[in-house]
Amino acid sequence: MGLSHDIARDLLRIKAVQISPDDYFTWTSGMKSPIYCDNRLTMSYPSVRDKIADAFVELIEKLEWKPDVIAGCATAGIPHAAWIAQKLNLPMVYVRSKPKGHGKENQIEGKLEADQRVLVIEDLISTGGSSIEAASVLKGEGGDILGVLAIFTYGLEKAKQQFADAQLKYQTITDYDEILKLLAEDGTISTVERQQLEEWRFSV
Repeated sequence: MGLSHDIARDLLRIKAVQISPDDYFTWTSGMKSPIYCDNRLTMSYPSVRDKIADAFVELIEKLEWKPDVIAGCATAGIPHAAWIAQKLNLPMVYVRSKPKGHGKENQIEGKLEADQRVLVIEDLISTGGSSIEAASVLKGEGGDILGVLAIFTYGLEKAKQQFADAQLKYQTITDYDEILKLLAEDGTISTVERQQLEEWRFSV
């Protein structure tokens, strides 16, 4: 079936992704959504996190240019970046959401050399804002940004537009469409509910 299918199945099984067509979740931004994704849960399942790391490596091996450094987005992208860097025997850095308020006031932790090719790792892409900001910080410190890889995306048009505006490539292991496909195959959601869930994405 492929890693996209397998990992989508795993995310549903461990309840990292939950669907509620009738009682919407409220995201941190205040947005109402029939889907909630918390990929932090994958850390607690060794077989799932290892499969995710392997899937990331598979995507990286298909890139035209290979990274010199793996960069994790704080906080949920950090552990996945670490596992990937370990598998590929590459240096790793991570990017804070804002500079540290003490010491050297770093926003990037770890060593980044000018002109190193950097691949940004995120757990989730919703609107894309945090990933794009992390890439901008890394670029500002001399990094050559290859793009962003993430476990999952909701497939929102806003994300697609923001990445296009930033001239930044992104790719994910699995996505909202794969989740809906599995739920429909399992009979967990009806045809009407699937249509409702598909329409939500384009109403945001």
